[in-house]
Amino acid sequence: MTYIIRDASPSDTGLLAGLIRGSFQDVAMRFELTVENSPRHPSNCTDEWIVSEMEKGVHYYVLQAADGLPCGCAALEHASRKKCYLERLGVLPAYRGRGYGTALVEHVLRACMQTGADLLQIGIISADTTLRSWYETLGFNETHTATFAHLPFEVSFMVKVVKGKRTAQRG
Repeated sequence: MTYIIRDASPSDTGLLAGLIRGSFQDVAMRFELTVENSPRHPSNCTDEWIVSEMEKGVHYYVLQAADGLPCGCAALEHASRKKCYLERLGVLPAYRGRGYGTALVEHVLRACMQTGADLLQIGIISADTTLRSWYETLGFNETHTATFAHLPFEVSFMVKVVKGKRTAQRG
């Protein structure tokens, strides 16, 4: 499996939004998610979301497949000194089953560890048992579920202990 994972830049906002929308369309169809009932679902991602998240310090990565085409992405958000969030992990359907999702998670895990964080957390649709099982194979464990008034589904929160090494703070 040949691929490249690179840091995304602000010039990648359109690419990222397109990758995220394309990667989550099948999820939106399976769970009947629309702009009306779930406006913040990744299947509705816009360039403006990406710009806003980057301005808040969310770090994006782009995976380019062996054919050189971008086919997946992920984001890392530093929630606190001890915890990071894995966000917007997506691989276009035509590229699934090749290990690209696992490669992106491992890349984000390494980046999380470099921050000195102890935990990497993700939230998923609770009813997506296939996705939950996949994250469990990568060492994530479900910690709790929650219901939010603005979402038409229950969210499962999963966490992986990473125990990173603290790096020197730059002043």
